[in-house]
Amino acid sequence: MQTPSSAGQSQYTEGEGKQPEHAHVARTHTHDHFHISHHHTSNPLSQWEHRAYWHTHAHNHNVLTHSHDYSQEQEEAEHDKESHVHDHAAPTQSPA
Repeated sequence: MQTPSSAGQSQYTEGEGKQPEHAHVARTHTHDHFHISHHHTSNPLSQWEHRAYWHTHAHNHNVLTHSHDYSQEQEEAEHDKESHVHDHAAPTQSPA
């Protein structure tokens, strides 16, 4: 299955997880969501640490074709626990 992204590029998976390849339609919605930053440390054995932060606002998700090893029900139920990428100047029109 190949689906065009908002940039006109085709999306598909190479290989398949436990769930078959499937597509999500573009949507805009609101929920508390997380962002992750990488913080450089002085520790030569562990130079980077993840820092999480979260907030709530309307944001979009473009068309997405993918596969994964967890159920589609779990994917939907746990969506707001995922880190999100979007343009905060225009979060409902972000290309990510």
